[in-house]
Amino acid sequence: MSLELAPDHIKLAVDLIELLESHDIEPSVAVGALTIALKDFQAKLEKINKEQAKLERIDKSKVNRMN
Repeated sequence: MSLELAPDHIKLAVDLIELLESHDIEPSVAVGALTIALKDFQAKLEKINKEQAKLERIDKSKVNRMN
């Protein structure tokens, strides 16, 4: 599969690997940094999901009141 046709997360992973390798980042340092970044983005995603669920509950509540 051509990288051009790959999903965005694959393209980003390849870019991150190339960036880390081109700067001679030690694997243990890269893993530590990526672990921190992963936890940060997981927390952001969880917040987004909670906000979306809250909005969906509000929308359902409005629909139920209209009926």
